[in-house]
Amino acid sequence: MKIVICGAGQVGRGIAERLALEDHDVTLIDTSDELIQLISNSRDIQGIVGHGAHPDVLERAGAEDADMIIAATFVDEVNMMACEVAHSLFEVPTKIARVRAQAYLLPEYQRMFSAANTAIDVIISPEIAVGEMVLRRLALPGAFEAIYFVEHTVIAIGIMLLEECPIVNTPLSQLTELFPDLNAVVVAVVRDEKTFVPHGSDQLLSGDQVFVIANQSQAVRVLSLFGHDEKPPEHVIIGGGGNIGLYVAEKLEERNTGIKIRVIEINEERAENVSEKLRRAMVLNGSVLDEEILREAGIHQTDAFIAVTDDDKVNILSSMMAKQQGTLQAMALVSGLEISSLRDRLGLDAVIDPRNVTISSILKHVRRGRIRGVHPVLGGDGEIVEADVLETSPMIGTKLRETELPEGVRLGAIVRDGQVIMPTGDTEIKANDRVVMFSMSNQVQNLQHLFRVSLEYF
Repeated sequence: MKIVICGAGQVGRGIAERLALEDHDVTLIDTSDELIQLISNSRDIQGIVGHGAHPDVLERAGAEDADMIIAATFVDEVNMMACEVAHSLFEVPTKIARVRAQAYLLPEYQRMFSAANTAIDVIISPEIAVGEMVLRRLALPGAFEAIYFVEHTVIAIGIMLLEECPIVNTPLSQLTELFPDLNAVVVAVVRDEKTFVPHGSDQLLSGDQVFVIANQSQAVRVLSLFGHDEKPPEHVIIGGGGNIGLYVAEKLEERNTGIKIRVIEINEERAENVSEKLRRAMVLNGSVLDEEILREAGIHQTDAFIAVTDDDKVNILSSMMAKQQGTLQAMALVSGLEISSLRDRLGLDAVIDPRNVTISSILKHVRRGRIRGVHPVLGGDGEIVEADVLETSPMIGTKLRETELPEGVRLGAIVRDGQVIMPTGDTEIKANDRVVMFSMSNQVQNLQHLFRVSLEYF
């Protein structure tokens, strides 16, 4: 596909790099000559210096031949206009706009983005997506990742195995014998910074990071079985009162009337604005790196600390400080640094990367066909994919034990007629099944042949 991306910030650059790795023809537009030069020198991406909403710039970027435009600048109005110009002048088939301002996304204004009123096909809001990710992890405090699939009936859980984990040193094949009613499949393991898809004879070790695909109703049981019985937090401190911090605080107030919430915001005017919008939460004006402010917020009695300021280093350092002060769970928003492999050494329970959230929102539109969801995990080493199986798939009617799946692919769940099925060697894939699977990044192209999700899947 030929794809034009407007905006070479962290989100736009991350999308461009990922799509270029998948051999798409990518052109990146930004007003910064420095950013364009940087990415043009390091990646197989064409760079254009200019304003992403200007017709002449889009024409130079090849918009007339583009299959898709992704407008991901920092200015919502520029993103909207870029899509309008791409539609009106160049008839670009698919137009995706990043919209950050929550005022545009309020339910009473949703008709603004209807097909009759705008040329935009897809609205992506990284702030809301990140906020929902934070809320999912708060609900499952033993997980460093929690991703839902198939209308929330299937969940992929990232879990760190501790020494007290009861299934350490147990072959995976024995888990089914020991827990026959457990609807869960271990699809990936990270050990010594290397990712692999395990076999039934493999044993899990203390210190492993594992991804488990399970029936959502058994998520808490899965965490308990893997050594995590942490309770959802009753006292939360949110570092940063921006769009993400405010969204998380508002949703926590709506969903948990008994939870104690503190928000720390360094900008006085913003702190006052956030305070007016929240009903029960206490808002403190100050820095999350100020120990006195942290003590005033009750850091010593806090179950969870969430750092979501717009500064990666502040988020990392404040989360480390929170853990040192006794916080049970600390997570940090990190968008410009690659520290997923350092998470445990830094003492963090979770690192949230908005680039991955945004890429996940876009990939299912780039990969044409029956793709329902694509989520990069483990620092990009693998993906969890949700897709419909078409009638042309060679897997239909064959037992999985007789099917030669690529070494880096593992089927995690099948949803058929609303029922979640955990695959075994005797399971047969049927047409119109919804499948959730893990694939190493170097094996994702083989999924086209296996599942026939689309002739243009990759």
